[in-house]
Amino acid sequence: MYHERFTGSHYEIGYRWGSLLAKHGKFILKQIPFSVTKERIAYAEASIPVYQAYFPEILEEIQGIADGQRSKNKLFRAVLISMYSMPPACNCSCFAFTTGQEILLGRNSDFLTEIEKLNMNVIYRLTDGAYSFNGNTTAFVEVEDGVNEQGLAVGLTSVYPNQRKPGFNAGLLLRYLLEKCKNVSKAISCLHQLPIASAQTLTLADTSGKIALVECNSERIEVTTSLSNTHSFVCDTNTFHLTKMTEYNRIGIDDWFAEKRFQTLLSALQDNKNFNLIFAKRLLSGEYGFLCQYDRRTGKDTVWSVIYDLKQHKIYRSEGNPGRRNFKEDTRFCF
Repeated sequence: MYHERFTGSHYEIGYRWGSLLAKHGKFILKQIPFSVTKERIAYAEASIPVYQAYFPEILEEIQGIADGQRSKNKLFRAVLISMYSMPPACNCSCFAFTTGQEILLGRNSDFLTEIEKLNMNVIYRLTDGAYSFNGNTTAFVEVEDGVNEQGLAVGLTSVYPNQRKPGFNAGLLLRYLLEKCKNVSKAISCLHQLPIASAQTLTLADTSGKIALVECNSERIEVTTSLSNTHSFVCDTNTFHLTKMTEYNRIGIDDWFAEKRFQTLLSALQDNKNFNLIFAKRLLSGEYGFLCQYDRRTGKDTVWSVIYDLKQHKIYRSEGNPGRRNFKEDTRFCF
């Protein structure tokens, strides 16, 4: 996993990073694990007005990367804006719980082993009006989980979409929340206002102890603050489980054992009486059932695991499969 620190405006950050990679002979578009088709380009261009209206800074960052790479901005937009919508890789597991003593959000990122060395941990310190954040990603500008300086943590899982409309995809949606929102309540309010394109779940937690699970797509948003009447927890993988969202699930796709992973999370969180950091590490490591036990020969694995300890203001990350690699504290970012 690469570790990068970015400081400046969105455009400055994009240009410096794109230029640095080009200087070392690394060109992003040559490393994309899918084809940049005419369909992707057309879809991205149809979504541009949405980003211009709600998140123009992210378009500036993409422009900066393209300029730094001396490449066509349209191709970068096609890659980044179409991601998760055409179609996503359905993977990842996430949960959050809160007690009087603990507030934790944990997430496993499951992805292709062929590009795991390109995964990034990023610290953004933005100078053009956004909150700073620490996040993890398989796709540079996109962010898949993170915590911002206000103590809002968010993690995503993708769901195979039944429909596609212009708008925010999961990775850019999560990044918007980290940059713009200081707590769970504000994040949920924003989600109800933004045009959403892809299908996904979002797990949210903040330092006040609020947690939430959001299941959403281009047609509906549903929210719950707990999946239990006795425990305060939420969990999700790559299928919808809230009653009004289940009709949007696709049958017969390769969702990387999504239901099996969900049942592991649900059972462990329902049965456990000691919600703490040790439990979170053991759960993500697969000690309570199938969660990260992929056969790497299939090209699939858990490529990182992270825990945001919002009570203690700490971050722990396993840079690989947590069943084989220990969690280490990341002390470089204060929130």
